[in-house]
Amino acid sequence: MFDSFPHGVSTRLARPSYHEEYYRTLKSGIGHLNKLERGQNFKERGFASWEAFASRQWDKALSLIEERRDAYVQQVEEVERLGVLQRRLRVVEFPVTPYVQWELHVLRLRVEVGDRIRLLDARAIRDIEKHRPVPEVVILGDVAMFEVQYDDDGNADGANHYADPGLIAETSAGFDELYAQGEEYARFFDREIAPLPPPATAP
Repeated sequence: MFDSFPHGVSTRLARPSYHEEYYRTLKSGIGHLNKLERGQNFKERGFASWEAFASRQWDKALSLIEERRDAYVQQVEEVERLGVLQRRLRVVEFPVTPYVQWELHVLRLRVEVGDRIRLLDARAIRDIEKHRPVPEVVILGDVAMFEVQYDDDGNADGANHYADPGLIAETSAGFDELYAQGEEYARFFDREIAPLPPPATAP
């Protein structure tokens, strides 16, 4: 699974170019959008909830998530208007990192407004990841794929753009297989995340 991905040919896009190409492709008539998230530590500067989390204000961080509801509703509605089936799979390592603990509270709101998100215990894919982690990737139909990039400090830093149909098809098949293994969001969240105390550290 994902065996060809490390050898795929890509074009490096800076963050503005990535966003431009992403939205152009999203509106081009694709039928589906799949997102696979693997990293366990990122930074989301400018997101008030993340800023509070980074300042170790856990209760405030959780309360500020609700500010994003209208924006998330608009995103879901836009994708539905375009006729795009959107799915997202979030791989979770144990013990859960403070960032992922925070992020899963954010994703819970996304699920509430209609996002199709499943969660996958990283321990379930140890055999697949013997040599490398599964890719952090966004797949738009059968025409484009983006490997999201981050700098050494965990900040979003553009993407590698792949256009080879064979590689996209192979990666999509891998995503489909993992998504089928993923657990329904609420069940995973209620069991693994809701009981956790506030994280002792933050980025």
